[in-house]
Amino acid sequence: MTVAEAAEKIEGTIVAGAAASNQEIQGGYASDLLSDVMANSREGDLWVTLQKHVNIVAVAQLNALAGIVLVNDRKPDSDTAARAEELNIPIVSTPLQAFDIAGKLYTLGIRGRRQV
Repeated sequence: MTVAEAAEKIEGTIVAGAAASNQEIQGGYASDLLSDVMANSREGDLWVTLQKHVNIVAVAQLNALAGIVLVNDRKPDSDTAARAEELNIPIVSTPLQAFDIAGKLYTLGIRGRRQV
């Protein structure tokens, strides 16, 4: 499933990095602690968070994540959106809560992946 397809299923709107929204999702990760995401997410994961500052883009790039989902109808700061566009990292905004998004993504077959 692509980021664009997942966005549609979670009532989301792609608010930055739309050109890369055809990226395939390999798994999912949910956390608001950047150091946790850096240490435990894996390449191709779709990251669910409430953080919206520019550092989320740096973390997504560092771990080659498929995209970022912002919960509770949050929108990225303007510098965050600009950086995501520059680096082709899709950011999705959804009105849903993180718990609901995780459940929907799980139902769609997107699973968390343990570090091995």
